[in-house]
Amino acid sequence: MKRWGSIVLIALLLVGLLSACSTSTSGGKDGVVQLEFFQNKPEAKASFDELIAKFNQEHPNIHVSQVNPPDAETVLKTRVVKNDIPDIVGLGATDTYSLLAQSDIFLDLTGDKLLQNIDPKYAQMLKDVTGMDQVTGVPFALNANGIIYNKEIFKKLGLSVPKTWDQLIATAKKAKAEGTIPFYFTYKDDWQTNLPFNAMGGTLVGTDFYKERRENKTTFVQAYQEVAKKQLELLNYGHSDNFGKAYSDGNRAFANGEAAMYIQGSWAISEIRKVNPDIQLGFFPLPGSNDESKNKLTAGIDTLLAISSQTEYPEQAKEFIAFLLQPANSQQYIDQQNLFSAVNGVQQKDSSVAELLPYFEQGKIVDFVDHYIPSAVQLNPTVQAFLQNKDINGFLSTLDKEWDKVAARRAS
Repeated sequence: MKRWGSIVLIALLLVGLLSACSTSTSGGKDGVVQLEFFQNKPEAKASFDELIAKFNQEHPNIHVSQVNPPDAETVLKTRVVKNDIPDIVGLGATDTYSLLAQSDIFLDLTGDKLLQNIDPKYAQMLKDVTGMDQVTGVPFALNANGIIYNKEIFKKLGLSVPKTWDQLIATAKKAKAEGTIPFYFTYKDDWQTNLPFNAMGGTLVGTDFYKERRENKTTFVQAYQEVAKKQLELLNYGHSDNFGKAYSDGNRAFANGEAAMYIQGSWAISEIRKVNPDIQLGFFPLPGSNDESKNKLTAGIDTLLAISSQTEYPEQAKEFIAFLLQPANSQQYIDQQNLFSAVNGVQQKDSSVAELLPYFEQGKIVDFVDHYIPSAVQLNPTVQAFLQNKDINGFLSTLDKEWDKVAARRAS
């Protein structure tokens, strides 16, 4: 397939990403190989620090140092421009990863033994996101997007977990009639408006749409009408200040029992429990369709592990990744981060997500659709504006126009 390496680097320069830089620590000192592990999740720093300390103790000839700067993806892009690529990179399977992978900066791991104990469907997710035949990262941890619910409120109001769209709306109506906020929306933060878009986009449209969109065989206007209409309908069951509350506000409010449901990601569970450790939580996929068999769980690769194609120490880098993939270490990480493992046999055991496990086991999952949307499209503020102005065709037309602009730039 066509490579975008030089185009990507020029584009990065044009957007002015020369705001930060760090120096790779790769090199040998006193016979010890120095490896830099760069990852983009500030909330995961402490968890990785624990695992790195254990690895360094068990491998006296290799020393791994973690780098986790603010605005990590911007810093990483800057370092790519400067040809200063960390030995090992941890990031989500997003458009950023796709662009970097297409720039040939990561080692080709297709067929590598590191992937032997990884569920093949997660490696396929990486291929689908990049459009490449090669696998240039190792899926490590996954997150999920759906509806967190308060079990005590559900029990008090006699509510059951909805399996279809109509059941979801009926549940919301009953909660509202009983004087309980059905959904706690936190749309002051534009990225929060994207959560229902992701959940319903995967179920009602699917990720194959994005391959067809790249080939100009379809449009958002044609395919996303139902998603847009249903996302607007959900707004009828929020609270009085849907666009005035941010993510942190929602975590506190939901933890304090102010709403029955919270359209959110698995990453919010630990934040909710910080406020109320005793809260009884459940989690179910957002059922966008009235055909129960078509409803899937939105789940994607939260962290993949990639190796620089320029590292002087690829075998030692692989040794570190192999260590992270050991079942005990993967279990430790997902337990601390309330995530799911890509490693076969490693299961998230937290009771709050027990209802999601059958979807993983049966393969009834679909990737986050925004992983396929170029970051330059500015999806989050576009969705937020749509929910305020309620102009469905204007919203979808904007997505099409922005998509075409990005495609034209990348093709030129």
